Amino acid sequence: MIYATLFCMLIGVPLGVASAHRPWLHQAMRPVLDLMQTIPTFVYLIPTLILFGLGVVPGLISTVIFAIAAPIRLTHLGISNTPKSLLEAGESFGCTPRQLLFKVELPSAMPSIMAGLTQCIMLSLSMVVIAALVGADGLGKPVVRALNTVNIAQGFEAGLAIVILAIVLDRICRRDHKEKSGQ
Repeated sequence: MIYATLFCMLIGVPLGVASAHRPWLHQAMRPVLDLMQTIPTFVYLIPTLILFGLGVVPGLISTVIFAIAAPIRLTHLGISNTPKSLLEAGESFGCTPRQLLFKVELPSAMPSIMAGLTQCIMLSLSMVVIAALVGADGLGKPVVRALNTVNIAQGFEAGLAIVILAIVLDRICRRDHKEKSGQ
């Protein structure tokens, strides 16, 4: 889950920035992102299982495909909604396009980017059980084990642990962002 979230953010944020600056790229990516978000999650596993067999790799790739749309869309939204007055102020002070991006647009878009991070974490956590079905270790393995043995208590306990982890990670991401933004 950590690696999937890391890959999603490393790929998603730059793609979101690029699509915000290039409308043609956003128009090209939009149907692909829509497709990625509407296809059932088990469908991602079919080609990855065929290519990589059972194990961690198909679970990781399927999770990245499932979760990457959130950081791309929310980064695009944040960069696109940067107030024009901030952009004009940066340009009037002589900012280069790179300075404008790093000193004006990204800080302005940070709440949206952080929302993309939390969505990515939640989507990755929702895939842990499905990834465990194809042999990936981690949080989903106890749930799959409980399903196989029809152990309701163990399944409930493992599922509750995943929910608690999701809540804790969401609160940590929100707190860190609020502290950085001075709220």
